[in-house]
Amino acid sequence: MKKLTGIISSFLAAGFLFTACERIDLEGIGELNKLELWYSPYTSDAAPLPEDSVLIDHVEKDLGISLNAVPLPTNKDEQAEVLLDAAKSNSLPDIFMVNRDVLTTLVRENYVTRVDGLYALMPERTVKMYDDASKQAASFDGICYGLSQSGSIDRNEGILIRKDWLDRLGLPIPVTLDDYYDVMKAFTFNDPDGNGRNDTYGYGAYVDIRAIEEGLGCRFAPFFGAFGVEGTFNSTKSNAGLNIHKPEYKQALEYIHRLAEDGLIDPRWTVHSKNSFREAWKSGKIGMMREQNAAFALESNYKDFDERFPDAEWILIDPPVGPKGKSSVGAYATGYRIYAVSRRAQELGKLPIIAKFLEWMSTDGYITAAYGEEAVNYMIDDNGGITTEGLPDPKYAYTQKAAAPVLQLRNLVFYNGDDELISRYPTWYSINGKEMSPLKLLRDMQSKPWTVAVANLPGISKELKGFYEECVKDFVTGRRDLDTWEMWLKEFDKHGGADWERRCIQYAEANALLLDDAKVLPKDKAKN
Repeated sequence: MKKLTGIISSFLAAGFLFTACERIDLEGIGELNKLELWYSPYTSDAAPLPEDSVLIDHVEKDLGISLNAVPLPTNKDEQAEVLLDAAKSNSLPDIFMVNRDVLTTLVRENYVTRVDGLYALMPERTVKMYDDASKQAASFDGICYGLSQSGSIDRNEGILIRKDWLDRLGLPIPVTLDDYYDVMKAFTFNDPDGNGRNDTYGYGAYVDIRAIEEGLGCRFAPFFGAFGVEGTFNSTKSNAGLNIHKPEYKQALEYIHRLAEDGLIDPRWTVHSKNSFREAWKSGKIGMMREQNAAFALESNYKDFDERFPDAEWILIDPPVGPKGKSSVGAYATGYRIYAVSRRAQELGKLPIIAKFLEWMSTDGYITAAYGEEAVNYMIDDNGGITTEGLPDPKYAYTQKAAAPVLQLRNLVFYNGDDELISRYPTWYSINGKEMSPLKLLRDMQSKPWTVAVANLPGISKELKGFYEECVKDFVTGRRDLDTWEMWLKEFDKHGGADWERRCIQYAEANALLLDDAKVLPKDKAKN
C-alpha cells in the first residue's frame, strides 16, 4: 500500500477537503482576481498544467481567483532570458519563479516588490515553508524580495552504473579514475548489451550548470572531485578561491578531455538538453552517469527504460578516487526555490490575492496540487492516507507518467518532510521484480562523500560567464589546446575572473562561510 497518513489525516480532521468548501460564484471576477503565475514544471518532459485541470477549477470556484499558469523553460539560460525580456517590456507576470542571479538584476532595476508583508497573510504556509534562513536567501540589504522555499533536496544525485553490463563483461565495480576509464572503455567498445552493434557509450552527461558548479556543470563534478576541485569555489580556510585557478583543475580537464577524445562519452553531451540526456539513458545507450534519485527511480520516470530493458540493472557506486585519494560526488549547498512578485502586481493591489492563493495551496489545496484528483489520481484509505489502490484506472495514479501534467505545480507545495517523502517516493517493483525505492536511493546518495559549497556567491557578468563556460567546454572537446590553459587563465582574469575571485573570498570571509580543510563529508558523517 502506498500512503501518506499524517498530512492527510490532519486535513481531514480540520475539514479542509474540498467537499467542505463553499463555492464562489465566478460571475463578476475582476482584473484584481486574475492571477498570472509563471512556474517551473515539476516534470520537465511532461505537458503543462491543463487549463481545465481540477486544480485550476478549485482555485476559481473556491477562491474566486482566475489562475493563468504558464510554464517557464527548463533551461536556466532560456529561463533567465524570458524573465529579463519580460521585465524590459513591463510584462512580468504577477508571481514567478526566479533564480538568485536574475532576481538580483530585477531588484536593482526595480522590477519586483518586497514581500516581507506577505508572511503574516499566510501563517500556515509560512510555518512550513519559510524559516529565517530561507528568507535570507532572497533578501537584499535586509529587505526580502522573494518567497524562498526549500528547493531540491540536498545531495540527491549520485553515480549510477549498469551492473548488468559489468556482469556481462566480467568487470568489477570501478573505484579509481583508472578503473573508471577502463570500465567506460569496455562499455563503449566491447558490446556490453550484446546487440552486435557499436552503439553504446561509457558515460553520459549534459552541461548542467549551477551557480555552485560552473564550468562543465554538475554532471562532470565527480571527475573534478577526484582531484579536489569540485564546484565553482573552494570554501576551505587554507585554500579559498575559484577552483579554476587551482592546478588540479587542469588535471581534471585533461582526464575528461581524454574520455571525450577516446570516444567514451556520448558525444551529444555538448548539445543535450535535460530531456534528451534522459532519453539517451532510457534508450540503453549509456553505461554510467550522475543522475538524480527521482528522475531515475520514480516509477513514472523509470518505466520507459524498464519496458525496453526489463532485465537491466543499475546500481549506485562511490565517485572515483583520484591520485591523492580524494573523492566527491560534487558540491552542494542548501538550495531554495524563489518566487518573486512583480512591481506591477503590487501597484495593482494583488499582494493579498497572491497570499490568499499561496496559503490555500499549502492547506486546502495541498492534496490536489500534490496528488491530483481523488478517485482519478489517488484514493483516501480508511486511515486517512493517500493510496493508489482501488483506482478505476491505475494508469492515472499520481505515481504514473500519465498524471504528470496535472501535478506540475507540486514544487509550490512540497516542503520535504519525512512524512511527505514517503508518499512522494513510494517503493515499487520493476518488471523483473527488482525493488525500486527512490527514497532508499536518496538516503544512499546522501551517504556518499560530498563537498560543502558557499551559496549566493557574488555574480559575474553575462559576458564573463559565457567566456568561462564555453572555453572550458572547448578545452574538453579539443577546440582549444590544453597547452594554452595558463595563457587562457590570464585572459580570464583580465576579463574579470581575478576580480570575481576577490569578491567571492571577501563575501565568504565577511559571512564566516569558510570551512576547515576537511570539507568533504565522510560517508559515515553525512547528514540525512
